[in-house]
Amino acid sequence: MITGPTFEEMLHPAKIDSAIRQQAVAALKENPLDPINLYNVTWRDRSNQVFHVVLPKEITGVDANIVVIYGMGFPSGSHKVGAAYSVLIEKQLLGEVDPNQHTLVWPSTGNYGIGGAFIGCRMGYDSIVVLPENMSKERFERIESYGARIIKTPGSESNVKEIYDEVNRLRASGDKIRILNQFEVMGNYRFHYHVTGNTLAELAAELAEKGIGNGRVAAYTSAMGSAGTIAAGDRLKQLFPEHKIVGLEPIQCPTLYNNGYGSHEIQGIGDKHVTWIHNVLNMDALMCIDDMDCVRLLRVFAEETGRKTLVNHYGISTGLAECYGEMFGISGICNIIGAIKAAKYYHLGKDDVVMTVATDSLERYHSVMRWIREKEGDLTEVRAAGYLERIFHGAATDWIAPGTPENRERWHNLKYYTWVEQQGKTVEELDAQRDPEWWLHHQALVTEIDEKLVAQRS
Repeated sequence: MITGPTFEEMLHPAKIDSAIRQQAVAALKENPLDPINLYNVTWRDRSNQVFHVVLPKEITGVDANIVVIYGMGFPSGSHKVGAAYSVLIEKQLLGEVDPNQHTLVWPSTGNYGIGGAFIGCRMGYDSIVVLPENMSKERFERIESYGARIIKTPGSESNVKEIYDEVNRLRASGDKIRILNQFEVMGNYRFHYHVTGNTLAELAAELAEKGIGNGRVAAYTSAMGSAGTIAAGDRLKQLFPEHKIVGLEPIQCPTLYNNGYGSHEIQGIGDKHVTWIHNVLNMDALMCIDDMDCVRLLRVFAEETGRKTLVNHYGISTGLAECYGEMFGISGICNIIGAIKAAKYYHLGKDDVVMTVATDSLERYHSVMRWIREKEGDLTEVRAAGYLERIFHGAATDWIAPGTPENRERWHNLKYYTWVEQQGKTVEELDAQRDPEWWLHHQALVTEIDEKLVAQRS
């Protein structure tokens, strides 16, 4: 069977055998479909530097340091490929899947499905991605390019129930089907807890050596789709007890905020349910972000007129503006707005660091940019500056629910309706998550999984 890196090697790719690592780095551009690219599943580049930017304060409008790690450097163009790999390698090591016998089903609203198509096909599995029909066409094209099949379900990123219905139909169709559900499987959680969380902590120390921040992470913001990415906050809070974990969701689909529902334009997040792998009892605040603010501000970074505005009115270098134009997607902008709101809400200053994630990049959203251009007309420098001033500089501390004991209890209880009533979990399993030891047990399995993989190699 084909395997790839351990959790520790994804965190520290310098620990990968040097010959394998060199071959993988070369293949990233020369042969992107070669299975050796599994060894490029990491937040660090060929020089072992974390993919990140520290946003200029002229853009953010706050004194705190807003640091964004970005996922466009991963083999599939999104960090979700890490979650997909971790989920599959764990099940393969435990003997639950076999490429010679099983078809894998990857339920997704986008990036996880793309990651599953990349990982599953590279590891020799027949793969089916189930995702809503109204996602950007770039997602469908990428999935097919990796060799996976697609089943489209009704609706948009908020229609996860329809995805589950199709997955249940596939499960009942035969014993060769294996469901790799990102919303439920703890391999997703473990990737972000260990790899993303520790990467962020190490980056904070590296930045402090350069005079940026105090070596700690004051807050971490992440919008919830599968709620895998926000698991990094659990690790950060262990390292920095004062750390704040801030979850984000669309105003147009405020599920945790007020049991809300609806569709929205922040593709991949806000799924009208609380995922099984989300440790809501450890979340310090929930903030809601307007979806069209994210789309409009992405235009500022994506279009030439917007980048000229960054250069002419905010003193950003042309080279940096061009880089920003490639590295952010809609959810990345959402996460940045959340980071700015968190800096204001917690009164963070020049020595503080707020970290967040750009899960994918502009390449997934050219069709969305065409749509908004047709809908709202050309972007002018005046309009671009207005967007930045209102959305970034004017980010308000509204639509915020603090992580009080009552709110955390309500967030946890919302899991019942999806997982017990619909997806076959028991009340006892749900209640078990109230105990911090449940989460500590799943975190500790990182070491066990790594040991199994190392033993298989030998």
